[in-house]
Amino acid sequence: MPRRKKKLTKRQQITLKMKRKLALLFVIIIGILLGIIVRLVYINRVSGDQYTKRVLSQQDTNSTTLPYKRGDIYDRNGTVLATSEKKYNVILDPGVLWEYYDEDAEDDYVEPTLQALVDCFGLDRSELDTIMEEKKSSHYVVLAKELSKDEVQEFEDLADEDGSRIAGVWMEDTYVRTYPYDSLACNVIGYTVSGDVGQYGIEQEYSSILNGENGRSYNYLNEDMEQDTTVQAAVDGYSVVSTIDVTLQRIVEEAITEFQEKYTDNYREGDGSSTAAAIMMDPNTGEILAMASNRTYDLNNPYDLVANGVYTEEEAALLTEDERLDALNELWRNYCVSDTYEPGSVAKPLTIAAALETGAVYDGETFLCDGYQEVGGYTIYCSHRSGHGIIDLQGALTFSCNDALMQIASKLGIDNFSTYQNLFNLGLRTGIDLPGEARTDSLIYYSESMATSENSLIMGSTDLATNSFGQNYNVTMVQMAAAFCSCINGGYYYQPHVVSKILDSDGGTIETIEPTVLREPISSKTSEILRRYLYETIYGDDDANGNTPTGHNARIAGYSLGGKTGTAEKIPRDKTNYLVSFIGFAPADNPQVVLYVIVDEPNAEKQSSASYAIEIWKNIMEEALPYLNIPQTEEIPEDLLDEIEAEEEESTEESEETEEETEDGTLVDPQTGETVTMPDSETEDSDDVLGDTPVNDNLVDVEPEDALSEDEDENPTE
Repeated sequence: MPRRKKKLTKRQQITLKMKRKLALLFVIIIGILLGIIVRLVYINRVSGDQYTKRVLSQQDTNSTTLPYKRGDIYDRNGTVLATSEKKYNVILDPGVLWEYYDEDAEDDYVEPTLQALVDCFGLDRSELDTIMEEKKSSHYVVLAKELSKDEVQEFEDLADEDGSRIAGVWMEDTYVRTYPYDSLACNVIGYTVSGDVGQYGIEQEYSSILNGENGRSYNYLNEDMEQDTTVQAAVDGYSVVSTIDVTLQRIVEEAITEFQEKYTDNYREGDGSSTAAAIMMDPNTGEILAMASNRTYDLNNPYDLVANGVYTEEEAALLTEDERLDALNELWRNYCVSDTYEPGSVAKPLTIAAALETGAVYDGETFLCDGYQEVGGYTIYCSHRSGHGIIDLQGALTFSCNDALMQIASKLGIDNFSTYQNLFNLGLRTGIDLPGEARTDSLIYYSESMATSENSLIMGSTDLATNSFGQNYNVTMVQMAAAFCSCINGGYYYQPHVVSKILDSDGGTIETIEPTVLREPISSKTSEILRRYLYETIYGDDDANGNTPTGHNARIAGYSLGGKTGTAEKIPRDKTNYLVSFIGFAPADNPQVVLYVIVDEPNAEKQSSASYAIEIWKNIMEEALPYLNIPQTEEIPEDLLDEIEAEEEESTEESEETEEETEDGTLVDPQTGETVTMPDSETEDSDDVLGDTPVNDNLVDVEPEDALSEDEDENPTE
């Protein structure tokens, strides 16, 4: 017989319900606790460091910043160009010091501490007393900044002595940016302002890499209610190794300074030139070995216009704030990457390279220079008004013949010319790792198919003619140097750069910046031909017409060199102001170094001679070539044994020579077959090579040093 289920009393039913509710509540609580534990584990794993910092910062009443050390900047050989030196700020904690005050002089800490500050740091006692009275609850008062270890050592030794009654003073670590070589390579290095913010140069371009992260020391009460400290270490910044060579940089800067001083007040009152600048590159990597101009300033004192030789104290006192800022910006500006100008005949190798590469001309092809070309209704003159006569393609470059270059460009055509300007990166930024690179896309002409915007300047026949010899378009120095390198290094356009490695704080290599080939504008065969032509531009003989190679004065005894002169007349085309230049390389058969020098408005009665740029170029290379271990391979010409005397005699002889012509004064143009009557050989050469040819008005809106220029007489002996 089944057993009857015992019926629960009402009290028992209530008790059972309560037990069930308690059990459910217990399960819920356990579940919540488990959820909290899981969440805490997750937070600790994912964001533990973040919350640790937050908790510590909330507990902190006396936390201390531990500064990072900004990374160093080295030259290519490991010489320090910029570094951060550890310094100390003297910090007073009045709140703590008052805790040690005692009316009994033998137990008091305030008086001995303040007297030690006066004795060791020369602080004013009355000012210290004022601080102690007015800032009793403060824990952070800066008494002195950026002291060296030697300057704080006496105080620290005094505080460490047994029985010393010094309290409430501590030394805060800090770093001060210093530049061991002062103004050397200032345009490349740049400087920093408060907060380790880089200004100009490598300091600005690589600022985020050079900077690290501050650490912090936190004071807090531990579980035993005792003061304890947690230290979060600072992370030092990375260092960078530049491509600059300190020795070459010094050679370049000294040559520029020597030139400026030599020609100061030479013809007019003022400096040796408006601007003298130089870039030295490795043509096989794009590395900048040296970069400088006469605009130099002390990196340790960049804001002082008087100390940096810009103004006298009297002149500086009269400047408005805007004038002062303008003067500083001009001083800090890196001419080699930020200013534009017309290149003149140093651009002729690019035109000839394009013509050879496209087959528009061939090695050995000949041209007749009768002193001018009629193009687009305008008469455009050669710098040699009486004409170079019949010259071959090499002669067009060696003797810098504008007439021949215009004929070559005509055969090349507008579309091809514009294409090769693009291949040589003209009108484009090079991408050099320095701030402030100028844009030139609005300062060159384009074929209709190559136009980059509706506002692009469209090239016509006259523009093609003038552009062929570096006239009527603008470049930067770094653009021109990089393009020229691709003409003589086998045909490779390397992106120019000034940093080669990034190092960690222990000196280990984080990244190596390899040479970057952006394109191959020409073949190795064309490059080989150009090297030969440019060698003849320096070492070639006079031709049958009596023409002298324009780079003759750039010869250096024993060395095989190649190069090209350039002269450009500036706005307003009044045959007064010129920018002259020279770009050359060594050795001629296997280039290892390229040097490009410009002199804007040399202080001379006649500015139009490239000899001023050659003078700087030669002074640099005579020192640089032995340093670079480039061997002497050439026999020394007899006329270099007594160079100065011979050059003077040669200049006189060359000025008396005339063009050789046929008896009836006619020549047959090899391009057209026509018989041409040559101009009178006694006609003077003219500075006005363009006649009444219009110029690119769009170029007028650039800054004064970027103004228009015009190709001129390329013979440095004139």
